[in-house]
Amino acid sequence: MTDVRTVHCVKLKKDLPGLSRPPYKNDLGKRIFDEVSKEAWDQWIKDSVKFINTYRVDLTSADGQKFMFKQCAIYFGFEEGDMAQTAFQPAEKKEG
Repeated sequence: MTDVRTVHCVKLKKDLPGLSRPPYKNDLGKRIFDEVSKEAWDQWIKDSVKFINTYRVDLTSADGQKFMFKQCAIYFGFEEGDMAQTAFQPAEKKEG
């Protein structure tokens, strides 16, 4: 059995299980590993699809990676700035 690492998540503002390894091989990945919970990371993965689809981001290109790293850093509050706008619109709640 492996020990679960706990971090104080900067996004969710509480102590939660952390990631098992850094998600990226750069300073951002190390910071995410140290300060972001698995739960918040999973939320980012789900939300990041909106950027990929709206901007047709090519994650294999340097420009695509730079764009997504910046959005990720803003998402977790590591950088100042506004998130890019997406085409995503939440579904309207139906009263029933």
